[in-house]
Amino acid sequence: MNTALLARATVAGSLVLAALLTAVSVLLMPDFSGGQADRLAAIAAAPGTATVSAMGFILAQLFLAVGVVGVAHLLADRTPVLAWTGATLVVLSCFGHAVYGGVNAVMLSMAQDLSAVDVHADVLARNEQGVGLPFMAAGLLGTVLGLLVLAVALWRGRLGPRWVGPALALWVVVEFVGNSFSEWAGYASGVIYAVVLVTLAVEVWRSAPERWRTAAGAASAERSAVPA
Repeated sequence: MNTALLARATVAGSLVLAALLTAVSVLLMPDFSGGQADRLAAIAAAPGTATVSAMGFILAQLFLAVGVVGVAHLLADRTPVLAWTGATLVVLSCFGHAVYGGVNAVMLSMAQDLSAVDVHADVLARNEQGVGLPFMAAGLLGTVLGLLVLAVALWRGRLGPRWVGPALALWVVVEFVGNSFSEWAGYASGVIYAVVLVTLAVEVWRSAPERWRTAAGAASAERSAVPA
């Protein structure tokens, strides 16, 4: 088995799946603009789409982590500090988001019993103010800082089209600032996010297989190339 080709395909596929699952999750997400009780009611009103949204969000974190680590691998010989710092922060954010995704999964069960909605809402509120707070902070700060650092790494490392790094930085601004002013910013950020991840996936797919060999694989290839 050619592990280099497998690694390259895994990273490229993970970036595409992260974009797709995130898009599905956002498009099917219930209205979470109100309080905890309102959120549970919104889930109860559309349990099927809410379930797909929650599962898509959780799975997207796994694929995003794999994809970002792969991108950092490609950048490691150009901007190693920036690349791995950004990747580490993004992986941390994926962990925090995955934990919060587990809370969303529990909310699916809570929404099936709206007779106790006040009790459920109180539990969720205490979780967000207590043990869940560090994970929520990790998800938020890791995403903002990690993607900004990665954007600089993409720009300085000249990986992919020159607009990819600035576009990733623009996504952070639109997602975390623009959404406060217009609901259309949410759609714009979704498009930018998907375009950036798919573009990086194409860049990964086009990269030379030699860049994905492990040290052991490279040594094995060198031995195979030596005439007997």
